[in-house]
Amino acid sequence: MTAHDSFPLGQPAFVTHVLDRAAHLRSDDDKLFKLESRRDARAYVVHRDSLVTARQADGVRALLTIDEALGFGANSGTIFLGLRDGAPLFGMGIAAAAVDKLLTRDDVAVAELRGMAMQGAVPAEELSAIAMAKSMVSWHQRHGYCANCGTRSVMSQGGWRRDCPNCKAEHFPRTDPVVIMLVTKGDNCLLGRQKHFPQGMYSCLAGFVEAAETIEDAVRREVFEESGIRCGEVAYYMTQPWPYPSSLMIGCSAQATTEDVVVDHSELEDARWFSRDEAMLMHHRRHPDGLTGAHPFAIAHHLLGRWLHPPA
Repeated sequence: MTAHDSFPLGQPAFVTHVLDRAAHLRSDDDKLFKLESRRDARAYVVHRDSLVTARQADGVRALLTIDEALGFGANSGTIFLGLRDGAPLFGMGIAAAAVDKLLTRDDVAVAELRGMAMQGAVPAEELSAIAMAKSMVSWHQRHGYCANCGTRSVMSQGGWRRDCPNCKAEHFPRTDPVVIMLVTKGDNCLLGRQKHFPQGMYSCLAGFVEAAETIEDAVRREVFEESGIRCGEVAYYMTQPWPYPSSLMIGCSAQATTEDVVVDHSELEDARWFSRDEAMLMHHRRHPDGLTGAHPFAIAHHLLGRWLHPPA
């Protein structure tokens, strides 16, 4: 099985949920401590956009025992992710100094999560829990102080809340909604590329939903701002959690009512219309000029694939 086979149409990365989140256990510190002490307890250790894994003869193993994680230098404060087949699963952060010490070891690998997932180094069914761990660790690292009074806050509810000991404010992790859309007009679709994209790659347009804005209006606004194209009908397809740092990609299709592209070069390097035949070659990585669509890891690939291969 190739990395592409890991993400069949309609199943991008981070969407396979195999955990019982067991939210009722988050408020019971004694039970959580006992769960963490169990022999079958496991953890994912996250450092920024990377994952700390155990190197094995046949590849890497992301799911670590608690002792392994602590032995690698992971922080002792754990985030309760839930239960997998009854076994407790946690997310843990790790300091940069500890990671530096791991880089010289033969039994440990520290690699960027996106690359590992795209290469199939981590089983697709583990990516949802890893995304949860990554988002939560990142949130705690960026929200250590009360936004209300500035006092250092403390972790509670198994890592799903931070409490201020001074003003008693409660802080919860947030998810940022992002619209990502395939714009079509007849047998043509609109794709764009940013400067940091791999050479030759074009993808769907995307942008954050603003305050008091509907998903449909966000789609129309973002498309117009980035490409000058006006859209009418907007339809929802599916969502993809995106732990960079903690977004929810809301996949949509949009029908264009205009054709003249005016690229906002502060947002995009290029945007243009592609015929269905050309998009098919890009989607299957057979374009004679080396142009490609997004990797199956990303929801953009599935938006384009659904248009090219509509359900019967």
